[in-house]
Amino acid sequence: MAKRSAPVALALGGGGTKGIAHLGVLRALEQRGLQVAAIAGTSIGGLVAAVYATGRPLADIIRRVASLQQGSLFRRGKEIDNALLGLEGVAEVLLELIGEKYFEELPIPLAVTAVDLNTGQEIVLHSGRVLDAVLATIALPGIFPPRQIGEHVLIDGGVSNPVPVGVARWLRPGLPVIASVLSAPPMAEKPLPVTNLLPPLPVLERLSQFRLARALNVFTQAMNINGRVLTELRLDIDKPDAIVRPDVDHIGLLDPIDVEDFLARGEAAAAGLTVGLGQRARAWLRRGDA
Repeated sequence: MAKRSAPVALALGGGGTKGIAHLGVLRALEQRGLQVAAIAGTSIGGLVAAVYATGRPLADIIRRVASLQQGSLFRRGKEIDNALLGLEGVAEVLLELIGEKYFEELPIPLAVTAVDLNTGQEIVLHSGRVLDAVLATIALPGIFPPRQIGEHVLIDGGVSNPVPVGVARWLRPGLPVIASVLSAPPMAEKPLPVTNLLPPLPVLERLSQFRLARALNVFTQAMNINGRVLTELRLDIDKPDAIVRPDVDHIGLLDPIDVEDFLARGEAAAAGLTVGLGQRARAWLRRGDA
């Protein structure tokens, strides 16, 4: 007898390259027979959500991620003067994976979050060209360039909403919402990762000795601290039905990608998914295991 699919909504949080662990969470959900019927994401979570929402097989996505040359992802265009790094390489990979699709064409309802740099307003992107929205949600301020969409100058959505649980619930009201969170739980007392913002290229390695680079590391440490606190506040307010926390908090923003390790950490976190679930969500999960 074929396993029935139980629909859930998914909220994927931000966290730099450690967000590859979201793919492990998705693989675990698929293996349990859970159907992602709506997906929302912030920053790297928005990127993973967008690629998955195209309906591309997860195995294909994982193979493409494993083949990435990380050093080529953050090239800067000549016109960029407001960011340390660029997203030229990232945009090329996204164009390959997402193409010119619009939100309205996606088989899985998708939304990603960003923040208007001029007003501080949180912007939920759920229409228009998906590629533009992804480049906005991953635009970490000062590190990657802001993205202009319409009248808005947009930066990384994690500035205001690190894990968009409420957005996922809005996409498909009535479904249990699973949040995949990349930061440590409260009182974990884990040391924060030291982030190397500069890719391992000869010229940039020398630049990393300059005071600017060291100052930026202090800045990103402070952002990590703020992100942890804000994440817990938003989770307490938005109350997802389940929280999955891959053990990746020690990994820096742009650390090298170890795909198999990140996938394993995501899958391991999702293995205990029923722990702490409410009655409604457990009922959905029982349907998925039927």
